[in-house]
Amino acid sequence: MEQVKVNSETRFVGLPISPGLALSQVCLFNDHRREGLRVYRIAAESVRYEQARLRRAIELAGQRLRDLSARVAERIGAPEAAIFDAQRTILSDEGLSREIDAMIANHRLNAEAAVARTLDSYETRLRELDDTHLRERATDIGEIRRRLLDTLGNMGSSLHCWTQIRCLRGTNRIIVAEELTPSLTVELDTEHIMGFVSERGGPTSHAAILARALGIPAVSGVKGIRELLACGTELLLDGDTGEVIIWPDDQTLSRRHCVQNRRPVPPQAVAPVAGVTVMANISRAAEVVDALSMQAEGIGLYRTEFEFLAAERLLDEEEQVAHYASVVRAMDGRPVHFRLLDIGGDKEAPFFDLPKEDNPYLGFRGSRLLLSRPDLLGPQARALARASVHGPVHVIYPMIVEVEQFVRLRRLFTEAIADIPAGPIFHGVMFEVPAACLQAREMLEVADFGSIGTNDLIQYLFAVDRNNEQVAYDCSPDRPVFWSLIRRIVEAAEQTGRPLSVCGELAGDSRYLPRLREIGIRTVSVAPRLIPGLRRSLIHPSP
Repeated sequence: MEQVKVNSETRFVGLPISPGLALSQVCLFNDHRREGLRVYRIAAESVRYEQARLRRAIELAGQRLRDLSARVAERIGAPEAAIFDAQRTILSDEGLSREIDAMIANHRLNAEAAVARTLDSYETRLRELDDTHLRERATDIGEIRRRLLDTLGNMGSSLHCWTQIRCLRGTNRIIVAEELTPSLTVELDTEHIMGFVSERGGPTSHAAILARALGIPAVSGVKGIRELLACGTELLLDGDTGEVIIWPDDQTLSRRHCVQNRRPVPPQAVAPVAGVTVMANISRAAEVVDALSMQAEGIGLYRTEFEFLAAERLLDEEEQVAHYASVVRAMDGRPVHFRLLDIGGDKEAPFFDLPKEDNPYLGFRGSRLLLSRPDLLGPQARALARASVHGPVHVIYPMIVEVEQFVRLRRLFTEAIADIPAGPIFHGVMFEVPAACLQAREMLEVADFGSIGTNDLIQYLFAVDRNNEQVAYDCSPDRPVFWSLIRRIVEAAEQTGRPLSVCGELAGDSRYLPRLREIGIRTVSVAPRLIPGLRRSLIHPSP
């Protein structure tokens, strides 16, 4: 490969898919290593032999997937392990094996060629679909193709760098790949991998979910970056903002407080600090362990839709109860705020059966969707009510735009749980749409509490897509009108005596904490790993 084409600081902005900061040298993942596999025509008498090779490869690959599923279930959890169970189901499909068999017999191809042609065709067709979720499922087909070719070629499933000389095989390196696949995410020695950068892959892809579960910073959507790198190039990635910086200069490094070639030390818990309540944001029930280890004073935001996205199907009432109750019990009386399903925008999946929209960010999502989908609201409401017998439950209603909408949705929730024994349940508004913020007092007169979601609020207030690298510079809270709106909500909370918290990314940035405190915010909710740093900034504020 041609050596690096840049030798000074060069910046990219991609999609942040797993939070965290990493600084290290690059290890380029070469996914084209199978291009040298032998592809050839076979004689008629060799057809059965090649078909037998195929069946044996399917059997061995299936066994490896079973083993991998067991490892992932033990290390991370059953929902993540289900990713590999789903791949094994596809692999064992008789229709697929018959089609590859027919390719061998009808075209007189060896098993490798038949596998490549058949699954390449499947993958191409999926990637051409309009549905984002189905396009991402093409990754599963690509994984199966790679596994079968690995097995047929007796290749191990491991990292193969472009540059093999003195290759450290990802140890203390940032892996850069065309696509972040589930296998690449979990089959490597993730204890010693600093981060991932990929050219494609969405925030709800299997691999993104796994990277977050493993705590590995990751950024995707950085087109063409592999062409600018060689193994050993120094790279800084920010999984919170999506920034990827080649050859960061000293000034950049000093601002990021990074140390070259040193894996970030796991944060050490800091005890709660008087005057500011710091809770945790979680996306999966299993993350409550991290929240407790960082001494979170509650769960300020449980993004319940991610349980569905990880399972790749609708969860029934019993499954939801198991997730929600486990978190409530673990928090042992401390508040747990459950955001109702916030589906739509960049969080879509075919099993939700959503209509295709030209602009899903401004469409059928959040509370609008829940009002028309009792099949989604009803089971979740009942599951939350059943979980509330173990401790207080705070229900956050997403994407509320007016008082009447909140009242209607709360009434449907209450009707759904009328016959279910329940503990304390509180109903609150997520302030993330400017219209709701402008009615903050009226909202809080009928709600039990409020929570400010700064991520979407900034997006809608300034008409800026926070996932679009071309306008990322405009996705900033550093404007007077934003703080004026926040102050308006705080004043409404004070006038009505309602609790108010901030749960967006802004809350986890210690630069803005003094300003939040100045205008009256006393409760914030952040990623568990950010809690210690935030508390340290309270103990030792910057001058």
